[in-house]
Amino acid sequence: MAIASTQSIERARLAWRRSPLPGFLQWWGGELTALLPARLRGWVLRGPDVLWISAAGDDISVYRVRTGSTLTRIPAALPPEVRRAAFAQACAGIDPDDRRLLLVVPAAQVLQRRLMLPAAAAGDPRRVAGYELDRQTPFKADQVYFDARLSGDAAPAGNVAVDLFVVPKAELDPMLERVGASGVLPDAIDVQGAGGALAGIDLLPPGRRPRRSDRRRRLNWLLGAVCIVLVVLLLSQWLDNRRAALANMQAEVEAMRAQATLSEQLHAQLTGAIAASRFLIKRKADNPSALAVIDDLTTRLPMTASLDALTLDDSGGLDIKGEAAKAAALVDALGRSPLLAEPRLQGVIQPDPATGKERFEMVARVRQTGAPDAH
Repeated sequence: MAIASTQSIERARLAWRRSPLPGFLQWWGGELTALLPARLRGWVLRGPDVLWISAAGDDISVYRVRTGSTLTRIPAALPPEVRRAAFAQACAGIDPDDRRLLLVVPAAQVLQRRLMLPAAAAGDPRRVAGYELDRQTPFKADQVYFDARLSGDAAPAGNVAVDLFVVPKAELDPMLERVGASGVLPDAIDVQGAGGALAGIDLLPPGRRPRRSDRRRRLNWLLGAVCIVLVVLLLSQWLDNRRAALANMQAEVEAMRAQATLSEQLHAQLTGAIAASRFLIKRKADNPSALAVIDDLTTRLPMTASLDALTLDDSGGLDIKGEAAKAAALVDALGRSPLLAEPRLQGVIQPDPATGKERFEMVARVRQTGAPDAH
């Protein structure tokens, strides 16, 4: 499981290096840095203060990459104490935490080979190239310092081109002893070609490479973490604001919906009231008035008839109670009325011994003068 995870990480690293994103980010960072003031831009771009240590001859020279100047030349004939003092004096103005010592080996002292390895070797070309030392060089792995890098040249399908750099320990160990006696402990060993460019490798074995705490890198990580936290807080605050605004809008919408519902209810009630009022007005206009009905009854009833009770309800029903000499004749008398319809006797006619008349109860319906309302 661990091997598969490591291979996946290495494949991801290889895919990242081969993608155009690193170049784009480098270009983009350069464009953004160019917008900064010159002083701030110099502080951002300064990076580590690299010193090239050359010990190919008897003397040791210290070259500062940032300024492009040679700081000092230390003759090998001087005593070790004097050489260490001279090197310390040359580096007096350089922060030890920023200083990086790079021992530069001439290309003439280095054996270089071009290897074609499987694409899986791109994740760790140094480890894979170590297995090829016996076949590609006359040395064994414990007799040399070596390193490997991916080449930018084209390779057959399924392979990668790897440059192998090998220096015998018999040649490099005396150089390390000379610079060590001068107080120089190199952070890396690189190879300088004929044009002065470095190969970008480190011949020091991983176990001998010094571990330095880069305060600037730790500060950058800290600043990056602070930026991430600030972005998260900003997004969280923005989300909270959006949620609060959404809650307010929902509350406003609910209030407006309640007002709209109430308005619809009031409108429905008003519409119903108007319709009822119009119906009553029309019904009242279609039905004759009570005075007209009483006047018609007064005209139609004979003088021998007398009424005890007269009831006219809202629906136009008419109920008459009273006495008459001939109660049955009242049906014909009221049947000729233009205001009354369907007159008929209700119940049994009873004679009144005291008056000699007949007691009756008659019902009828008041005619509507207009057409009936559709509602």
